[in-house]
Amino acid sequence: MTSRGPAPAVRDVSFRIDAGEVLGLVGESGSGKSVTALAILRLLPPQARTRGTILFRGEDLVGLSETRMRHVRGAGISMIFQEPMTALNPVMRVGDQVAEAVLAHAGRAQDSASSNGKQPGVTLKTGSTAIDKREAWRLAIEALRTVAITDADRRARDYPHQLSGGQRQRVMIAMAVVNRPSLLIADEPTTALDVTVQAQVLDLLAELREKFSLAMLFISHDLAVVSQVSRRIGVMYAGNLVEMGTAADVFCRPVHPYTRGLLNSVPTLRSDRTKPLQTIVGTVPAISALPPGCLFEPRCAWRVGGCSMALPPLVEVAPGHLARCPVLTPEVG
Repeated sequence: MTSRGPAPAVRDVSFRIDAGEVLGLVGESGSGKSVTALAILRLLPPQARTRGTILFRGEDLVGLSETRMRHVRGAGISMIFQEPMTALNPVMRVGDQVAEAVLAHAGRAQDSASSNGKQPGVTLKTGSTAIDKREAWRLAIEALRTVAITDADRRARDYPHQLSGGQRQRVMIAMAVVNRPSLLIADEPTTALDVTVQAQVLDLLAELREKFSLAMLFISHDLAVVSQVSRRIGVMYAGNLVEMGTAADVFCRPVHPYTRGLLNSVPTLRSDRTKPLQTIVGTVPAISALPPGCLFEPRCAWRVGGCSMALPPLVEVAPGHLARCPVLTPEVG
C-alpha cells in the first residue's frame, strides 16, 4: 500500500526448486528479492496481499491458516535473514536462541537421517514426546558444531555482541538448519562479511546442502557470489522476473538488456582500467508509478515501439532459458 493506493511490489514471478538444488535470485536493491522470500513464508505486513499459488510438499501455503504456517516456518522452510546483528536477540545467549527454535517445533520435525541414507546430523525426536530444555540445549550445541563454531559449548553461552560477524552468521545458519528443513532461504547471507569469511560461509552452506539434501533459494545482489553457489539463476527487476536460466545461460548468453547491463557493470580481468565502468542509465521506477509495458523500457537502449505497450511474457529463447524480451537473441560471451 502506498500513498497512491495499492501497488504491486512483486508480480508475475514463478519458479521451482527441487531437492538439493540452489536457485539464485539476483537484482538491485528494491527489485523484490526479499519480498518474494517473505511471501513464501507468509511474513509480509498485514496490509500486503499475496495472490497465486505457493506449493510446498503438495500444500498451497497461500491458503494455510496461521497456525499451520507456524508449523511450516522453521521446520519445513527456514530463512537466514539479513544482518545477523539485528536479527539476533541482543539480550539472549546465542545457544538459547538456537534452542528456542528447537522447542518451537518439538515433536513436529521428522528425523529423516535414517531414511535418506545421509549421515545423521541435527535431528529431533519424533512422536508426541516433548523435548525438554536440556535436550534442546544439547541439540543447539550440536547445531553450532555443525556450522563449525569452535568451542561450541562455551560460545553457546555468549551474547551476540561477543561474537564476530562471521560467527553471528553461523549462529543464524544453525538456527535455520537445526530442525532439518526441506527448503532454506538465504537472504544476503554474506552481506558485510570480508571475502575470507564470505568464502567460509559459502562453503558451509554447500556442505549443509549436500549433507541434508536442502533445496535452497539464495538471494544476493552480488553476481560473483551467486555464480559460485547456484545452478539456476533468476534475474529480478522492479518486482518482476526478467530472465531465468542456468548459470551458464545467464552469465555467458544473457538475453534481457537488464541482465546484460548488470554483467557489463562488473569489472573483469579484461576490463580497461583507463575507462570508467559501464552503468545503466536512469533509475528503478517506484512501484507506485510503474510503466505500462516492459518495466525496463525507459532505461533500455534496445527498446522499440511495442515495448511500452504491454508487459512482455517470459519466452523460452533456448531449452530452459527464459527471458522477458522478444527483441534480443542470446549473446555468447
